[in-house]
Parts: sequence; C-alpha cells; structure tokens
Amino acid sequence: YENVCICPGGRAALTRLVAALAPINLGHFIPDYTAYEELLTIFRTFNPIPILCDADNNFRISTRDLRREITGRGLSAVLASNPCNPTGVCVEGEELAQWVRIARECQCSFIIDEIYSHYIYSHFGPATSSSWKMVSTAEFVDDVNKDPIIILDGMTKSWRVPGWRCCWVLAPKPVIEAITSSGTFLDGGANHVFQEAVVRLVEPSYSIQTTIALQAHFARKRAYVLERLEKMGLRPAQPPSSTFYVWVCLERLPPPLNDGHTFFMKCLAEKVVVVPGHFFDVNPGSRRNQSRYTHYIRISYGPPMEALITGLDGIERVLKSTAKL
Repeated sequence: YENVCICPGGRAALTRLVAALAPINLGHFIPDYTAYEELLTIFRTFNPIPILCDADNNFRISTRDLRREITGRGLSAVLASNPCNPTGVCVEGEELAQWVRIARECQCSFIIDEIYSHYIYSHFGPATSSSWKMVSTAEFVDDVNKDPIIILDGMTKSWRVPGWRCCWVLAPKPVIEAITSSGTFLDGGANHVFQEAVVRLVEPSYSIQTTIALQAHFARKRAYVLERLEKMGLRPAQPPSSTFYVWVCLERLPPPLNDGHTFFMKCLAEKVVVVPGHFFDVNPGSRRNQSRYTHYIRISYGPPMEALITGLDGIERVLKSTAKL
C-alpha cells in the first residue's frame, strides 16, 4: 500500500505528479495525448522538452536514441503514454525492459501512462483464455522503491467506466508520499464508494475474463476499420498494435483534403468526427510555430460497430465528392 496512490481520474493523477516535480528537464514525446499540452503548460516549475517520434521510424524511438536524449538533454524525467494515443504504437517485451533499464541506469524517472494497457493486438489470432495479453512496465521493475518507474492506470478505458473517475499510481514510496500530499490540496481524493466498487472489477480472474472479451471485440472492429480505410486509399502510418485509434496520413490525397483540419471540417459536414493531427503535437506554451502533423488525422474505432459503419460511409462520401470536382 505504500507504493500505491488512488486518484480521482488519470488527469488528476498526472496533475498531482507534475505539481510535485522539482525544477527539472522533463522529456515528452510527440505526437502524444493532447491533454499533456495543457498539463505541461500550466506548471512552470519544470522545463518540458519534446522528443520527436516521426514516420521514418514508425513513430517509435530506438533505445539508443532514447538514452541519448536523456543524457544529452539532461532529462530527469520522461512522460509517455504506452500504449500511445494517437499512434497505436506499444512498447512491450524486451524493448520495454530496456526502457526500464535505461531509467534505472540514468536515474531518470519514467512516468508511464498505461490507461490503454488492455487494448493489445500484437498477439496472433483472436484473444482466448490462453492468448490474451496486457502490457505494463511493472513486469520489468526489480525493486519498486529503487527503480524510477511511475505507472498510471485506471478504470476509464480498460474497464470502460469513465464516470467513476478512479485511477491508481504505482511508484517508489517517496513519490507516493509527494503526490498524496499534493492531492490533499488539488482534488481531495477519489470517491470512496466507487473505490469499494472497483475492488471487485480489478479482481484478477474477472479482469482476465473482461480483457479477453474486450480484445476479441475490438480486434474485430480494428480489422473492419483497417479494411475499409484500405479500400478508400487511406493508409495508416502503421497498423495500430494497441489502443482503439488509427493514425492516418493524408499526404497522398489531393489538396485540400491532404490537410488534417480541412479533412476534419469536410467530415463534420457529414456528421463524422475525426481529430486533426496537429492536436497531438504537444507544444507547451506554443513555443513551436509550425506543427509536423498537419497531414494526419486520428480515427477512433471505439464506438459501436453500427456507428463505425455510418462514420466510415461518411468519410467515403467526402473522398468521392472531392474526386468529382
């Protein structure tokens, strides 16, 4: 219990963490979760430094480059979503073990947002009682009080109860003490009634059962969306191995549809919502004048299948109407 803190949602947990940070250099990846921009802008006690992941490397960073970023830029902490929203990239297995090793050797705290940790599709075939999969940095932590690993997860995505606002942080004891202290001022803590209800849902056998059903269901929707996009000529930057998002590059489309914001507005006219890529160019304080992701959009396959069919039909109409001009 000394290594766990319960918070009223993932954003509250992250707010507690950054509020407790000393004046340091904090590395963060781009593209990444949109809310990180506000989070890294509001608090001025640390210096946010972007780490670029680009299409040439399938929006991944090699362990060699990660170590070089940490040592070369003097990073004392790194913030990342893993699995990653919006790209669907997931660091796992030996690669994730090397991340932990780098954190340990460089004494750089890794703050890993694992809110999509059950949405994994990197195993072959449908999810079954013998093939289901979760990904967590916790697998490679040797000593929870010595390894500088801070893990966030919660009920919103993997257990699909976002309104409960219940998240947990796993970290060394001094970190837990610091964010518990900051939380008494910032948010007052998670709802006790919901905490009681969560206990049954996170029971291992029940969690495994729901994860199997979740992965089987979302794998079918993922396959359908990728097939439809392929037929439309909309190819993802790479097929997502996690989350329920597809990160789509529009560069091959003719103007003006090759611009993410224009594509968004055209889709909106068809009552379809996609997210322009520039929103994921996490840019604290708007220090950069141009976004690298103006030719990208994020498509979600989180909605029910009927809504996905309707939405993809709308995207197809946008493409066909533009082709006629």
